[in-house]
Amino acid sequence: MTDGVRSGGGRHNSDFYALISPENLLRAWRRFSKGKRTDSEFARFELYLEENLFSLHEQLAFGVWTNDPYERQPIADPKPRIIHVPSVRDRVLFQVVYQELYQIFDNTFIHDSYASRERKGTHAGVKQFEVFARKVSTNYTNSAFVLKCDIRKFFDSIDHRILFSSISHRITDQNLLTLIHRIISSFEVAPNKGLPLGNVTSQIFANIYLNVLDQFVKHTLKAPYYIRYCDDFVILDKSRAALMWLIARIQMFLRDKLLLELHPRKVSLRKLRQGTDFLGYVSLPHYRVLRTRTRKRMLKRVNRINLPSYLGLLEHCKGFRTASKIKEMLYTRRNEKW
Repeated sequence: MTDGVRSGGGRHNSDFYALISPENLLRAWRRFSKGKRTDSEFARFELYLEENLFSLHEQLAFGVWTNDPYERQPIADPKPRIIHVPSVRDRVLFQVVYQELYQIFDNTFIHDSYASRERKGTHAGVKQFEVFARKVSTNYTNSAFVLKCDIRKFFDSIDHRILFSSISHRITDQNLLTLIHRIISSFEVAPNKGLPLGNVTSQIFANIYLNVLDQFVKHTLKAPYYIRYCDDFVILDKSRAALMWLIARIQMFLRDKLLLELHPRKVSLRKLRQGTDFLGYVSLPHYRVLRTRTRKRMLKRVNRINLPSYLGLLEHCKGFRTASKIKEMLYTRRNEKW
């Protein structure tokens, strides 16, 4: 990460050559390679670490870097998806760019954007949802409603030109802009469309892209109880009619400004007291429970290695019975082995 100098109009002047220095590339390697060095590709890269980092630095300094092909990998957690994994060399670079963009853009994001940000995440998002729920319903004594939305095929639908325009409005360094443009253009599902799941820069790109929506909802539509996590968002209000009006305005804005659309089967408008399925939990008045399909997947996959993380997840909700079930299953399996 470099110490950029802010210029007038909210623009940011990065030091490109400090950003791509061998020392900064080494810091990026150390940051993202923790716990991964037993992987064969990481081990091969580390075997010639100095040569690999100097080679990457020279390619960037002379403006001749191009990305290696992405490795296509299917995953099935929580649902079947395809991720595209960059090479280890490119992951070093992408970590550098991610850190620089995070430094430049994070303080421009709204408070209640919770994906891929320090001191945020799903648990913080759920807690803030419950704070808003108590406020809008006067501690659940008055009627209130929740609008829940999901953007259809979000990462595949991100427009490269719109994304780059949002980035270039804040960055002055042309070398950095050229590099960012190459990274954005390194993957597409259609001409000038799409970002790869599995690339760390896609996380910050997604937040930059949807920050335009966040600002519109908070400052133009004046919706105070709005929370977004990646392409999922909720809005709470006392009035069902007000939320219906917001849906129409948001749909039009997404279509006209960001070339996106809401998923028609994932838009819901419910009474707050019925419970809201958001960020892995179902939030109900005065308590929350684990989402049913999350609980089923957890019970199916539990083993001694992931037990602590699963039990930690259950500490954030009324999950005593599920935790007891998990411990019982492991105890039974251990005795069966003996």
